[in-house]
Amino acid sequence: MTIAGSIILIMLGAILTWAVEFDLAGLDINVVGVILMLGGIVGLLFGIYRIRVTRRAVGPIEEPVHRHEIYEEPEARRTTVYEERRHEPPL
Repeated sequence: MTIAGSIILIMLGAILTWAVEFDLAGLDINVVGVILMLGGIVGLLFGIYRIRVTRRAVGPIEEPVHRHEIYEEPEARRTTVYEERRHEPPL
C-alpha cells in the first residue's frame, strides 16, 4: 500500500465516521469508518518505514563515467602500425 492510498483510507474512514448519518441493518457505519482509519494509519506508518529503510540501504555513490572513457579501446587491443616508404630515383 502506498502512502497516498493510506491517506485516502484515512480520509474515507473519517468521512464515514463523522459525516455520514446512514444506518444499515446489522452494519455500523461508524465502526467501518474507524476500521478504515486504523488500517490507513497502519499502512501510512509501514510506508514511511519502508522509505526510511530503502534510503538507508543506498551504497556509495560512484563518480560518473565520462563519455570518452566509454568509447576508448582497452590498451591490450591497440596496435600501432608503422609504414615506411623509400623514395628511389628512377634508373
